Amino acid sequence: MSGFISGSSQRLTARRFVVALVGCAALAFVVGMLALMIGVGTDRGGRHLELLGLDALTDGTFEAKILAVRMPRVLAALLVGGALAGAGCALQALLRNPLAEPFTLGISSGSSLAAVLAIRLGVEGAFGGAGVGAAALFGAIATLLVVWRLARVGSALPPATLILAGVTLSMFCSAASVLIQYTSDFTEVSRMLRWMLGGLDSMQLSTVKYAALPILGGLVILALHGRALNALAAGPEVAASLGVRVARTTSVVFFLASLLVGAAIAVAGPIGFVGLIVPHALRAILGPDHRLLIPASVFGGAVLLTICDTLARTVTAPAPLPTGAVTALLGGPFFVMILVGQKRRAAMWGRP
Repeated sequence: MSGFISGSSQRLTARRFVVALVGCAALAFVVGMLALMIGVGTDRGGRHLELLGLDALTDGTFEAKILAVRMPRVLAALLVGGALAGAGCALQALLRNPLAEPFTLGISSGSSLAAVLAIRLGVEGAFGGAGVGAAALFGAIATLLVVWRLARVGSALPPATLILAGVTLSMFCSAASVLIQYTSDFTEVSRMLRWMLGGLDSMQLSTVKYAALPILGGLVILALHGRALNALAAGPEVAASLGVRVARTTSVVFFLASLLVGAAIAVAGPIGFVGLIVPHALRAILGPDHRLLIPASVFGGAVLLTICDTLARTVTAPAPLPTGAVTALLGGPFFVMILVGQKRRAAMWGRP
């Protein structure tokens, strides 16, 4: 517990809150603009990075056409990254565990299973990507309800039981996804694998527009629960003594987290570790106050995923990497680092 709430102990003042959020927002804006401009050009000397100039804003130019293709991808990265990091931050506070994130609770695996099943049943052919996205959103919410039911003990919801239920359901959903792929033809398997790797290529503004309302609305409501999450991070008994309606707040936060994760996966497929890396890193920098940490994590997640997506489309251009693979390469070592840190703190507490 002490390891989870550790971080900057500086009291959160209005000035510090505004300065930190403005800094995070400015960083997200700069990264988004740079990602919009950065591309890979080819000439006689081979491939090289290039930065579009102000003439890119002129209608009808070749650069303007590039931006028309790139802009939906950058906007989607900002939106999805913010959703995943915001949901991860809330779940970590609720479960009082820095290793908690959407993948840990099985929400991402359940969403992926629903999307794979939709592809297998031909939903993609009938309704396009929107049908698969809707299935992914439904899968996230359904998985949350199942995990909630499995973990609930009377009126209580023990964090350890919840994580155990999430991991168990995640393994089941992953195995079911593999079984569905095994019974599918080559074309369907190719589409499933491409979707499950997670990526933002072939993004359209219409997709971003439909996902913006549930994601932005969910993030705003989640940020309004910052004070309650501060209390819940100290335990349900402490939260109840401070006047927090524990059961109601827990239900709302879990529902919002599943909505955010489902909408994000519907847009970009399963992209892991953003909800793990960003809140943990910012907690060490800004402190554990969720009134600041949640909105800062939203901007931080937007920055991280935009950077990862820019790397994914430029490092091996013209053949882009899956964005989910880049985040996994960054997140894997980070996860191990957190786990080792937790083990060291546990050993210190266990010493006589």
